[in-house]
Amino acid sequence: MRLLLAGIVGSTAYGLAGAGSDVDRLGLFAAPTVAFHGLHPPRESIVTTAPDSTRHEAGKWCRLALGGNPTATELAWLPDDLYETRTDLGDRLIGIRSAFLSGPRVRSAYLGYAGQQFRKLESRGDGSFSADTRRRTAKHARHLARLLHQGRVLYATGHLPIRLDAPQTFVDFGEQVAAGRIDRARALLGEAEKDFDTIRTPLPEHPDEETVERWLLDVRAANYRPAG
Repeated sequence: MRLLLAGIVGSTAYGLAGAGSDVDRLGLFAAPTVAFHGLHPPRESIVTTAPDSTRHEAGKWCRLALGGNPTATELAWLPDDLYETRTDLGDRLIGIRSAFLSGPRVRSAYLGYAGQQFRKLESRGDGSFSADTRRRTAKHARHLARLLHQGRVLYATGHLPIRLDAPQTFVDFGEQVAAGRIDRARALLGEAEKDFDTIRTPLPEHPDEETVERWLLDVRAANYRPAG
């Protein structure tokens, strides 16, 4: 396994981390090319806890990013100081990050993931639950608001913001929803859906798979080691 790109993601990257927040890491690695020709293909993802880390094989990461997956996509848009591993191929990936984007997939992914967060909130009722559930509810509400914000900016500008300009507003929103104001989350989701319908996006209809393919083939060539 050769790590190509890795960094700190999640709440720490957004500016939403609290005193007890975990530090999440995401990475992209290349498996030896010859390993894909054997009986047992290499693992596509390696997930650990303590520390919390997820690493995707290059091919899988490309498929996730081409599909608009918000979590995978942010690895290519981190501020420089949040990267912990950068290689030449990793820098090249950052250089072609816009090739993974398409308007319809960004819209579908960010609204879809935000919708998942909302359904979690909706299932918890009016806020009359334990302190632990309230903390998790506030977290889900923060991430709903964060996904909608990032998705709208990416859809409108073609650039994905990682650090939030006003993180306290997201924290306050989470606390209000956790206190029972589910209507605020419902309204925010509805506003975002209307915005996506009206924004004229600079993103193309389809991602530039040819550019992505060239990068991935270079990864395979760089990691080819003949047996024996």
